[in-house]
Amino acid sequence: MIRYNNLTMSKQAQINWDVIIAGGGPAGFFAAIRAKEVNPNLRVLIIERSSQTLGKILISGGGRCNVTHACFDSSQLVNFYPRGGVELHGAFTRFQPADTVKWFAEHGVKLKTEADNRMFPVTDSSDTVANCLRESANVAGVKVQTGATLLKVEKKTGGFDLEVREGAEVFPLHTKKILLATGSDPKTREMVKTLGHSIEEPVPSLFTFNVKDKRINGLAGVAIEDVTLKMDLLTQRGPLLITHWGLSGPVVLKLSAWGARILFDKKYRAQITINWLGDYRHDSTLEVLKHNQNWHENSRKKISTQPAFSQIPVRLWKQLTQFIGDKNWGDISKVEMRKLAEELTMGQFEVTGKGIFKEEFVTCGGVKLSEIDFKTMQSRIVDNLFFAGEVLDIDGVTGGFNFQASWTTGWLAGSAMGC
Repeated sequence: MIRYNNLTMSKQAQINWDVIIAGGGPAGFFAAIRAKEVNPNLRVLIIERSSQTLGKILISGGGRCNVTHACFDSSQLVNFYPRGGVELHGAFTRFQPADTVKWFAEHGVKLKTEADNRMFPVTDSSDTVANCLRESANVAGVKVQTGATLLKVEKKTGGFDLEVREGAEVFPLHTKKILLATGSDPKTREMVKTLGHSIEEPVPSLFTFNVKDKRINGLAGVAIEDVTLKMDLLTQRGPLLITHWGLSGPVVLKLSAWGARILFDKKYRAQITINWLGDYRHDSTLEVLKHNQNWHENSRKKISTQPAFSQIPVRLWKQLTQFIGDKNWGDISKVEMRKLAEELTMGQFEVTGKGIFKEEFVTCGGVKLSEIDFKTMQSRIVDNLFFAGEVLDIDGVTGGFNFQASWTTGWLAGSAMGC
């Protein structure tokens, strides 16, 4: 545990700070460290309302911390962001996952790439990442105050006046520059509005689907590697997992992210179309089924026990073919064959609600991106006001992309504040 040699809040209030960062998360720490790298003489203070910093780092990835994703082409990287991809394109040319990997390596944390391109510390411990950031900030001379809640920000000539509560007491602080990196915090959003900024109201982004349907009942734990999901005009493809409450897995999470506002407006009740065969079309599926029927060794075998497609697990196949009954392959009709092809490629399912993806809760929404200069992360409305991390209307799919957005926006903000 890093112990900061900090002053009391009453003493902090007497210092004329160069930079105050509201939010002791990944974006806030990265910005503070970067600002001190650019200008070691800066007086930099992080205020964090919780009793400890970097809480989201500690719980992410099941306690392993999915630091970033091994996608090193900025033009490809932006495709993983339902909101913010356009704005991040230029930002990623200045600081992207390769830079993140290098930064952590230079600060004593080696990352490894897993089969799905997610990147974790080789220690498989979130503590490694959190302690690295805390130690780096401490060595750089960044001051950190936990248990300090930002109550008010006012723009003044030459900087900002803040009110910060610690326990039952409220203290005034003054700073030349301020970075808001508080995540999806309702009180911060209200402060942002008083400073003249617009807010895209937040709604959940990454979540699973509640689906009750006899075709998937009792199949919790069954995984299918290549599935296409459609909802309205949205289409996503990838692995799917059947759960006790419905559907999960990467393809569901991607659809929930891109369809976050649509599903919110629908009150999380929607119809989705499932193609259990990935990119198979109805006509090509029907051809495979006919070939399977005409194969003489299959004619006397039960259709429910002999999947025509190896990618569909037997348990799922059995339930998708229930409507045919206990027939052999040689006995099913043309109508039943067409219906089976439809079931495999165009099955209709009703979403009746949403769940939370593991312990993580990601939202879309936040400070309107058109009001931010993405070269510096400075407000286009208020000089010397900066934003980084999830306080912005940026969100990525699962896999380390949200942390990468925090590293990138934090680094850019820190670079600009250090000048």
